[in-house]
Amino acid sequence: MKILFLQDRFPPVNWGGDGTVAFNLACSMQKLGYQVFIITTIREKSKAGRFNEHGLNIFRIKTDYNERWRAYLGLYNPETVKKAKEIIEEIKPDVTHIHTVHHYLSYCCLKIARKHSKKVFLTAHDVMLFHYGKLIEFIDYKNLSIPESFDYRINFWQQIKRFKKRYNPFRNIIIKHYLKYVDKIFAVSHSLRKALTENGIKNVETIYNGVDENQWQVNHDKMESFKDKYNLSDKKIVFYAGRLSNLKGGGKIIDAMKIVVKEFPEALLLVAGRKESYAEKMMDFTEKGNVKIVFTGWIENDDLVSAYHSSDVIVTPSIYMDPFNLINIEGMICKKPVVGTCFGGTAEIIIDKKTGYIVNPLDSQTMADRIIDLFKNPDRAKEFGLSGYERARQEFSLEKQTKKYLKEFKL
Repeated sequence: MKILFLQDRFPPVNWGGDGTVAFNLACSMQKLGYQVFIITTIREKSKAGRFNEHGLNIFRIKTDYNERWRAYLGLYNPETVKKAKEIIEEIKPDVTHIHTVHHYLSYCCLKIARKHSKKVFLTAHDVMLFHYGKLIEFIDYKNLSIPESFDYRINFWQQIKRFKKRYNPFRNIIIKHYLKYVDKIFAVSHSLRKALTENGIKNVETIYNGVDENQWQVNHDKMESFKDKYNLSDKKIVFYAGRLSNLKGGGKIIDAMKIVVKEFPEALLLVAGRKESYAEKMMDFTEKGNVKIVFTGWIENDDLVSAYHSSDVIVTPSIYMDPFNLINIEGMICKKPVVGTCFGGTAEIIIDKKTGYIVNPLDSQTMADRIIDLFKNPDRAKEFGLSGYERARQEFSLEKQTKKYLKEFKL
């Protein structure tokens, strides 16, 4: 079987969450003996072309434009569509598995894939099938409790108000037209599935993301070297990683840490993410609260494994409908307790008071209390970590994820 993946950004050029999921899944299928092809994009013309990496046949198409035009070029990008069509015609895949294409490859590729593939599937990693960014409209910022349910429905007036000139009145209509060429849509969590269906996206099932336990085995010498490099020894470490932003909870975790350090002065926040403008804001936040923060920059492979294993608590404090967040299962497979947000798919991954804690990240006091509790009770933290490890192995393994997709792909 020939399986073609379409993904805007793909490793090793870019290790974003959706790209990492597509990469791991593609490698898993390739190891099982399937012919796997990737169509992705690149910003630099010199890096475009055909490559063979990790046994994958990767086609990188050069494209770039100002993000303000995404609501239009995300539907049909002339810089990529013609080239993608030529590649798909050449491959003649049995199955085309589309991941994130709303930025560069564009939704028009769904129609092209339908013409030249026996089956076409789309995995939604976010709400971009009906939205223009992060879904926050459902959040009541005055309510610090954990609501029992959420209403994800959004209307065009809300989108016009928020996105102004970037709003394209025909965008969602055209996307729904292109979705007719897909056999089935997969959401990476039940929360995302609910958001999609409540906003008119049909034919959606859930397949969770997976993690490969073998990728997260720690080398203790490298871990000690990592700890020495960042002066982490004899510290209580809270680990926060990913794209740094306010909606990812960067400000809220610092608010919580201001409370934590009053009881545990040796506590520090270890942050793995690109040192961009928001990193500078986070540094400004810490100055008034006596919070120690260590930035590693963007790290991968052994350094990332060492970061998880060096930490005492993992946090995922997103303040939007965060569909899955790989950091949850990466922390769990490293046997660490996770304190995670009530918004989005995290509450489906973490079992509250068994593998970690679910909190409303707007409630900095409670988030701090949960971190303090894990610091004060190392046996409980260890128990949560081991329970999370078993849950990650049983429910969120890459092997299980791969089998579910291949069952759907079966011709």
